[in-house]
Amino acid sequence: MSIKDKVIAITGAGSGIGRATALHLASLGGRIVLGARREVQIASAAEEIQTAGGQAVYRSTDVTRRTDLETLVQLACEHYGRLDVLVNNAGIGPISQFDALRVDDWDAMIDVNIKGVLYGIAAALPVFRRQEAGHIINVVSTAGLKIVPTMGVYAATKNAVRTITEALRQEAGPTLRVTEVSPGMIATSFADSMTDEAVKLAIQERSKAIGISPDAIARGIAFAIEQPSDVDVGSIVIRPTAQD
Repeated sequence: MSIKDKVIAITGAGSGIGRATALHLASLGGRIVLGARREVQIASAAEEIQTAGGQAVYRSTDVTRRTDLETLVQLACEHYGRLDVLVNNAGIGPISQFDALRVDDWDAMIDVNIKGVLYGIAAALPVFRRQEAGHIINVVSTAGLKIVPTMGVYAATKNAVRTITEALRQEAGPTLRVTEVSPGMIATSFADSMTDEAVKLAIQERSKAIGISPDAIARGIAFAIEQPSDVDVGSIVIRPTAQD
């Protein structure tokens, strides 16, 4: 029941939930492999981990490119000799009402939120099968549990991943663990990806009012990882107590 020396790859690790998770797991002795599009951010996170005495490597990773996920997993295996956990965290949420017809935003959410997770699974699964051990953690959202206006496509992508996660869990067998983590309103820069200014402002105000620290999600992810190998935490929902 320990995270120490586990090799953990995290997508979207440059900011928000991904960065908080990387820092927290590193503080518990995890060996972290950071992936995100903005190399400056993951380099900064890796430096912070190393300065604190932890272990971290990084590589620029765009989850819409399958080869980038393969390269990230390869980095873990080459540098640390194995991969124990993949946290599929990268996600975007340029939400809007359907009548706004922001079809490019719909496409982007499908590419990042669904295909990015599938590419991560495709990259990690062969490694986990060879090792006869591994853990896939998919970050979804409470947006898929309570459907509200403007979040139709975003919630659909997250519920698609929820379905993927459950099917993978059933197929996984006795040596592979699969977990979904559903964050509620978290105080991050998540709204930055939103292109509808009115919706963006509303989400930013809501986040300021009730959003909780991404550290809460990091602790939830750590809880799932640190369980004994025969214990599979299937689903965790973490939201502010003030959230409807």
